[in-house]
Amino acid sequence: MDMTPILISCRTAGAAGIITFFAGIAAAKLVLAIRRDWFRILVDGILTLPLVLPPTVAGFFLLYLFGVKRPLGRFFLEYFGVKIAFSWGATVLAAVVISFPLMYRSARGAFEQVDENLIFAGRTLGLSEWTIFWKILIPGAWPGIVSGGVLAFARGLGEFGATAMIAGNIAGKTRTLPLAIYSEVAAGSMERAGVYVWIIVAISLLIVGVWNLTVLRKRKR
Repeated sequence: MDMTPILISCRTAGAAGIITFFAGIAAAKLVLAIRRDWFRILVDGILTLPLVLPPTVAGFFLLYLFGVKRPLGRFFLEYFGVKIAFSWGATVLAAVVISFPLMYRSARGAFEQVDENLIFAGRTLGLSEWTIFWKILIPGAWPGIVSGGVLAFARGLGEFGATAMIAGNIAGKTRTLPLAIYSEVAAGSMERAGVYVWIIVAISLLIVGVWNLTVLRKRKR
């Protein structure tokens, strides 16, 4: 059995998970800081859009932007010598875009549940907004943030449509577990596809178990 899809999927989900974790927290904080309701709703809609769009549509937009002859793709290739489309980096890009809304929505919801009186008390004591963010908001919202990170990692691990569009299905390079399952089924190798299916099911169950454990600890607190 070819182990590269497993390794590629774990690397992709890990890299995307780290990027999404910090980007989601930052985006949630920035959106909450927006004062005008209409502008907050607009920004929130844009950031949440990949969650409701079909993954192939998100992949189309990524390919349109980062293709070799497209604006951003040509820029990175000419100035940095980096080809994004149909590379391992493209699998990470697709996973980040698709999983980001889960992390962002979870972090924003967790921040909104923090008692505002604690924030007002911090300001009364003369704490800076940065200190309030690290000393009050992050600890108070931590269970929700962790849950969002776990769900975003799981979503990145199972990403298929956008990855196929922007990264392709290149064996040993961009073929993740979902793509490997599709390839084996298309080739008529149901047994190999079944092995990959059980592997991704086992990983997903482990992720869900970690998520449930986090929720359980939050309830006990």
